[in-house]
Amino acid sequence: MGLALRVFDLVDDDLATGALVADGDEVAAGTRLASVTGSSRSILAGERVALNLLGQLSGVATETRKLVTAVEGTQATIIDTRKTTPLLRGLQKMAVVAGGGRNHRMGLYDQILIKDNHIQAVGSAAEAVRRARAQVADTLRIEVEIEDLADLELVIDAGADIVLLDNMPPDAIRRAVQVAAGRVLLEASGGITATTVRAVAESGVDLISVGALTHSAPALDVALDFEA
Repeated sequence: MGLALRVFDLVDDDLATGALVADGDEVAAGTRLASVTGSSRSILAGERVALNLLGQLSGVATETRKLVTAVEGTQATIIDTRKTTPLLRGLQKMAVVAGGGRNHRMGLYDQILIKDNHIQAVGSAAEAVRRARAQVADTLRIEVEIEDLADLELVIDAGADIVLLDNMPPDAIRRAVQVAAGRVLLEASGGITATTVRAVAESGVDLISVGALTHSAPALDVALDFEA
């Protein structure tokens, strides 16, 4: 909410703004979210940017909350991905947190994620992990994507901290949880929806990443109405 109101502050610092709800609050349709008082010209100048941001980010938070609610009672945590709108990554990730989820990583600097193209370039997932581990500090976590459970033990031995189970059904994820036995964090990803997320969470996986939280969340319909 504060972000949308900040737009009006930047347009005209004589405008008086006030939030009536907090980030992360669940609200019903028709709820009054905030007030803006002052010059109508200034309010209209900031209206569309503020509403576009508020609607889009509220949509991200709402989609996140749906999945977080769906996995309640399991050990799984809902996280986002880097599939964000250019220039809005930080804001969309803030919205995921407001919806009760967690951020995966912000960029290429705070965690290594080895995906299929990296693996193809060096020959195997385990080899990619070994090369990455030899190049970075021990404090930087390395995550590797696998599509075959036969690779799980190999990448653990190679030094992976997190293993991403790509497009695996719940039964396969459950087997992976048994094999890993807590030695690494396990992340499930790939086409997971509100309909399927509960079954994935009940497999015992630690993390469930969903790109749709940021790249496909529908914007909420938010309006600004003048009062006499």
